[in-house]
Amino acid sequence: MPVILGLIYDNGILAAGSLIGEGNTLKLLNYARFWIHAFFTPLLVLYSWHTLKQADIVWAKTGTLKGAAYLLTAGLILLELFTEVFGLELEAKWEYGVLSYSNAEAKGGPPIMVLIISAVLLAASVFIWRKQGWFWFFAGSVLMIIGSVIDIPVESAAAVNAFEWILLLSLTATAYFQKKRGLTKT
Repeated sequence: MPVILGLIYDNGILAAGSLIGEGNTLKLLNYARFWIHAFFTPLLVLYSWHTLKQADIVWAKTGTLKGAAYLLTAGLILLELFTEVFGLELEAKWEYGVLSYSNAEAKGGPPIMVLIISAVLLAASVFIWRKQGWFWFFAGSVLMIIGSVIDIPVESAAAVNAFEWILLLSLTATAYFQKKRGLTKT
């Protein structure tokens, strides 16, 4: 749920940017986007661990994996804070008619946190597909990776956000599937 709320906030601020206009208000609202991303996105590691546990995968129920999931989540939050958020200098940027504030010193290449989370989601989705026959977690994870890697010839930065929504839809459907499946077990 926090990841979904974060994506709603992110898209809302991007959509409202040109209405709010350049200035401290929009700049502060955009700072919050970076903080939310740093704290909420790593929670997908815990989601992945939880789906494995819900699938009744024995090794996923161990304290070791639980501890590893929490440590990785905390580590990814710290990584994002230290590499992307602390010392962040925002500058106004117009792109495809959208006004936002982005990192003035943007680093090249994909963010490490996103790559690690993508790998965790993909790995968990393979186990869920094999154990429960649920393909959609895998499909959403693969589509998100493809959407992040391939430069889509669309005159909008919203293409990646569309893939994020597809991923979150597949994660929500997976949670619903597992909950429904858990209720029908006897």
